[in-house]
Amino acid sequence: MLGAGPELARPGAAPAGDKPTAKSDALTDLALTMPIFVLYHLGVAFLPIRNAADPVTAELRALAKHSLPLYAGLTVAVGAAFVLVLSILGRGHALQTRRFALLATEGALYAILMRFAGSYVVGSLRLGPPAASNDIFTGVVMSLGAGFYEEIAFRAGLYGLGALGIKLFFGRGVQGVVLMVGWAVVAAAVFSGWHYVGSLGDPWNLPSFVFRMVCGLVLTAIYVFRGFAPAVWTHALYDVWVLVLR
Repeated sequence: MLGAGPELARPGAAPAGDKPTAKSDALTDLALTMPIFVLYHLGVAFLPIRNAADPVTAELRALAKHSLPLYAGLTVAVGAAFVLVLSILGRGHALQTRRFALLATEGALYAILMRFAGSYVVGSLRLGPPAASNDIFTGVVMSLGAGFYEEIAFRAGLYGLGALGIKLFFGRGVQGVVLMVGWAVVAAAVFSGWHYVGSLGDPWNLPSFVFRMVCGLVLTAIYVFRGFAPAVWTHALYDVWVLVLR
């Protein structure tokens, strides 16, 4: 983030990136999404399906030798490890309850904007794969999985790595900015197309494709300007609203 210039920090003060309203770094962002990660993995163990972008569940199950208590312990341990790392680095204050409350509120506001914009254009659509049934538990779990893993795959992975390459080769000038905007459109189109692939994919429909592509662009903007964690919470809360609350 650009600033007017360096400033002296007060002894014991939190770094600028750890302020509740500031864009956080990658490590803090991962920690701030740990509740979604842990709740998804605890829940998906009871379902016959998982998010298609999730490479972790099968590995955890194999590591736990398909023991549910051990699997649950490993899942909780992953979340605890992030909290421990931040505490060792002296940044445990980044995980204050207030930080999570503000993050959830921000994500909910973005989700509401996307929901009403989508309803106005083509109707209410989920951003993740459909749940296997209409029960609330399945809807919540699949929404959390879509929010976490699809943001890793399409925002941090596809868009983020592509944008990094553009910055390295073309810099931050006009050409670089134009290419990054173009790449954001491509990444959003891939994200949208993802929802029509595989056995759980939706039937092809142009209005829904365009809507999901626009949502992909919105989530990319959130990722760029606010960070990974707000994008994850927005995506997950939007899908909870559509799949569960309707």
